[in-house]
Amino acid sequence: MNNIIPQEYDITAEMRQKLKGHEAFVLWFTGLSGSGKSTLANLAEKNLFLQNIHTYTLDGDNIRGGLNNNLGFSEEDRSENQRRIAEVCKLFVDAGIVVIAAFIAPLEKDREMMRKIIGEDRFIEIFVDTSLEECERRDVKGLYKKARAGEIKNFTGINAPYESPKNPDITIKTEELSINEAVIKIMDFINPKINRRK
Repeated sequence: MNNIIPQEYDITAEMRQKLKGHEAFVLWFTGLSGSGKSTLANLAEKNLFLQNIHTYTLDGDNIRGGLNNNLGFSEEDRSENQRRIAEVCKLFVDAGIVVIAAFIAPLEKDREMMRKIIGEDRFIEIFVDTSLEECERRDVKGLYKKARAGEIKNFTGINAPYESPKNPDITIKTEELSINEAVIKIMDFINPKINRRK
């Protein structure tokens, strides 16, 4: 590591954001499997796209199938998974992109690590607050059933912990809000931040 010297380039993150006409940051959706993270992330990106905002969505299963396909689900591997994702997010933000990230990210210490990597003012934490019972009822991918049957080890909420965020920027209680109401709440929060350059 002693021989690694970061290269400095003339085009800065500030210049890229100015070119795109909007701020760049990360919307990090955290919550249990089946809570609705990906659904809300998808709709938030659609809303941003309609405003001509440059976006990119990173999703847990998609990243696990490529960049992080060598990682398992031990606590150490999960932490490394989150670290790598945060570094990718940081690169996208540097490119002037609004990143929508939908990941369980179960531990507070890992979410704090990601916030430090990406930058406090560039990290918006959205807690998709859905009860375990409701997530199991939905069980879109059949994962809870497998976890209960002992077919999946270290499954968050069943045999691995999920630590709810202590101070999320936005909390979405999916059992109280409709999907449309949830997206409006998210957009109301982030629109002033996005449009500071317009």
